[in-house]
Amino acid sequence: MHTVGEREVTTIEGLRDHPLIAAFVRADAVQCGFCTPGQVVSAAALVGANPSPSHDEILHAMSGNICRCGTYPKIEEAITTWQD
Repeated sequence: MHTVGEREVTTIEGLRDHPLIAAFVRADAVQCGFCTPGQVVSAAALVGANPSPSHDEILHAMSGNICRCGTYPKIEEAITTWQD
């Protein structure tokens, strides 16, 4: 976690022990790796606010991240199974 002004900012490095990392690996949601840091950071913010998001909530929360490999179903699987 880093401090920017009066706010704390969590980067991918600050999430290395988050269960989402293992979920992304289990779901094979880390294909080329180009978008993975942004996907994981967005997913962590989502599950931090709502540990069991719906399909539509996941689509909305992740809409700012573009995956060139098209692994969106696997990313959604990682988000829905991160607590397993």
